Amino acid sequence: MGVSRRQLLRFGAAGSAAVLVGASAASSGRFRTPRWSADPFTLGVASGDPTPDGVVLWTRLAPDPFAPDGHGGMMNHPVTIDYEVADDERFHRVVARGSAVATRELAHSVHPEVGGLAPDRWYYYRFRAGSVISPIGRTRTAPPHGHPTARMRFAFASCQSWSSGYYTAYEHLAQEDLDLVVHLGDYIYERAWTQGRQGLSLGTEFQDEAVDLPTYRLRYALYKAEQPLRDAHAAFPWLVTMDDHEVDNNWAAGSPGLGIDIHLIPALFRRRRAAAFQAMYEHQPLRLAQLPRGSGMHLHRRYRFGDLAEITMLDTRQYRTPQACGGNVSAGCTDRFDPDRTILGAAQRDWLLDGFASSPARWQIVGNQVGMSQTDSDPGPELAVSTDSWDGYVADRNTVLGAAADRGVRNLVVITGDRHQNHAAHLRRDYADPESPVVASEFTGTSITSGGDGADMNDVGRRLLAANPDLEFFNAQRGYVRVELDHGLWRNDFRVVPYIRRPGAPIDTRASFVVQDGVPGVREAWRPEAPAEPIPGSDIVAGPTRGTR
Repeated sequence: MGVSRRQLLRFGAAGSAAVLVGASAASSGRFRTPRWSADPFTLGVASGDPTPDGVVLWTRLAPDPFAPDGHGGMMNHPVTIDYEVADDERFHRVVARGSAVATRELAHSVHPEVGGLAPDRWYYYRFRAGSVISPIGRTRTAPPHGHPTARMRFAFASCQSWSSGYYTAYEHLAQEDLDLVVHLGDYIYERAWTQGRQGLSLGTEFQDEAVDLPTYRLRYALYKAEQPLRDAHAAFPWLVTMDDHEVDNNWAAGSPGLGIDIHLIPALFRRRRAAAFQAMYEHQPLRLAQLPRGSGMHLHRRYRFGDLAEITMLDTRQYRTPQACGGNVSAGCTDRFDPDRTILGAAQRDWLLDGFASSPARWQIVGNQVGMSQTDSDPGPELAVSTDSWDGYVADRNTVLGAAADRGVRNLVVITGDRHQNHAAHLRRDYADPESPVVASEFTGTSITSGGDGADMNDVGRRLLAANPDLEFFNAQRGYVRVELDHGLWRNDFRVVPYIRRPGAPIDTRASFVVQDGVPGVREAWRPEAPAEPIPGSDIVAGPTRGTR
């Protein structure tokens, strides 16, 4: 069950509600630290949601991370953890110190929110529990809101089924020159759908489906035990959200995954959802504002980077109408046009549109879970689309893209996960109108591991390219997406590895696409085999597009 706000007050004498949630606690008393028989920082450290003056830090005490009860080998009583933030990796110039209290109620995780830092700066941080010091993490603050900012670099990733393959992509991501990592969901999978790792021996506790708090905690412990993932968290601040597998495959609001009679078990699913949300909070660098309230969790929020970019993180699961026409790829599904169907919910949709009107950022970036562009799977006369994606919620898509155009959003770019494929696509205001203008761009990133080794091209890709003139690129290898943007240009590099079933794969940039300031739509950057023309104001040349504008 989730932690209630009333429970927080139970620890009022020891530093207020901050104690139970693992935030910074200004308490005169300290809780005893045990004598460790093993390293308590097995799951690493992380930071996230940076602002111009601060960041949230994270760690969890788990000397035995795979203990069956989900408590990581920890005792019942609280433990005080100290943290330091410094200008230098040797911690000669410490700029912030504090303590947080790790409690059993939240699996001895802590989420101290550190403020008073200088903007647009790199910092180092570490935790101490008794005599044991954690690994060192690196984080950075954002430039001041609206401050002239020349450049931003970030990567986005999604879909990392542990049993499907090795996290080699994260080894490479941790070595990139980035300001931020954005994770778009499916950080864990509720069950081991595919066992693709060479030499994999998976215990039954990880093969069975996670349905309660101990089993969801074990999933996160398994995933975070991977050194490449821990290294990527320690190298950069992250923005995270969830998709479906953090809870249940293809869940929607109060409905469990497709194919289950939801009318029989709504209370059981609410309990399951609350457990999944709490486990997510316990294992991610999230602020107190994201602490779950029962079976709800506030995940849609904004991140600003000077005057250059604003990233709006969406939640396309909690508030959506259950999927139309079975939720699978379907032809002739007229229910998807119902104006009352929503993927965002009215409150989140209004919040998103209000942000379009008020933001001064050059680039409006939407962190999105499921495909927004129309994606027809039938190259013939039929239109066959997945109703789990925005294709199943046409009214919401038209409202969002129409409002972006009407409110003069200069550069709207949607970054998407879920599909285990790399896509670059134009976004049109209304796909029912062949003359509808391109108003935005969408880049879909492939999975870290989900889907096996993948392929550069396959039959699915050939069908999608034949059926969708607005789809400029397809690739189904594993990896992540690296983005660099300035005031004139967005450059999008699809970074892929050739295999993930065994470790040690190299990485390569399979293709690069650009979006020019004030020109909606995607263009492939120059390749030797393609005709090219220079992009004004840039040293990049680009090839022709497939689709018509």
